[in-house]
Amino acid sequence: MKVLNSAIIGGGAIHGCHVNALCHLPDVTLRALVDIDSVKGLKLAMDYRCRFYQDYREMLRDPLIDVVHICTPHFEHKEMILAALAAGKHVFCEKPVAMNGREIADIIQAADRAPGLLGVCYQNRLNPTSQYIQKMLAGGSLGRMLSIKAVLTWSRSGSYYTESPWRGRLATEGGSLLINQAIHTLDLMQWFAGGVTRLKGVVESGELADVTEGEDSAMATLHFANGARGLFYASNCNTVDSPLLLEIHCEHGTLQLTDNTLWRIGQGERTKLISDAAPDGSAKSYWGLGHQQAIRRFYHAITQPEKTDYTDIRSAGKSLTLVEAIYRSSQIRQWIEIAH
Repeated sequence: MKVLNSAIIGGGAIHGCHVNALCHLPDVTLRALVDIDSVKGLKLAMDYRCRFYQDYREMLRDPLIDVVHICTPHFEHKEMILAALAAGKHVFCEKPVAMNGREIADIIQAADRAPGLLGVCYQNRLNPTSQYIQKMLAGGSLGRMLSIKAVLTWSRSGSYYTESPWRGRLATEGGSLLINQAIHTLDLMQWFAGGVTRLKGVVESGELADVTEGEDSAMATLHFANGARGLFYASNCNTVDSPLLLEIHCEHGTLQLTDNTLWRIGQGERTKLISDAAPDGSAKSYWGLGHQQAIRRFYHAITQPEKTDYTDIRSAGKSLTLVEAIYRSSQIRQWIEIAH
């Protein structure tokens, strides 16, 4: 089997998850690391025993590189994706894949023409608890879904934004809490319920108003394609990163995710179903456990074209559509219809 040579653009915190995943894949080699900070980038490249580039465009001219991982600030994603696809590379990008729906449309057009695949990292779909929830819902034993409630309360200090000035800026991050931290929760909600048809939301900034142009708290009511209702609340104003609280109420019972453990509640009983194992230390716990699985699935799709169980650009665009709709709804104080 041909060895696939990979390159990672961006040496920030999240890139370690990608390095760790690549180390567990057979017939894959990390050939290059790209970072605009030459001191940091050179050190990382030495640690990984790979090539270093300060300019990603120069890296893209390397004919031996097959796959490009994009781990950079949000505003750089579209340009890098288009350039990598045009260079004939496969591309795996961190979320959000773009800043807005207009960029998504441009990327879809390019991806449809390109020979390479484009995958997006929504790793929380692959957490053991998420996979179990999807299996239970598909099995039908819980009956019709009635509602989903999600509560995400994390902590972000002022230094989180001041030390990385692209964060919390509309021009470079595209927002704040919703597009960065809470987009994974919105993605899970729409994924479990088969999409959103309309929503009404509010965003606000309190504790972090002095350091971010975007929101630090948000809430929304969602109507799903399957007829269920969604209640969503998220904030970066907590003093600790609390685990996601998710409840799915169905006709014949409730699934509750709390403290990274999934429970089934019904008929006066509370039964433990499955837990997410602790991360191996290469990632923060709230990033979830699915990076390795998401990257593995993408590489399998490259080598085995019949494999299509990775998150593509169209699927990834759904959660960004919800983020944009909540922003818009908050501005006009009205319900927003979602094209489905």
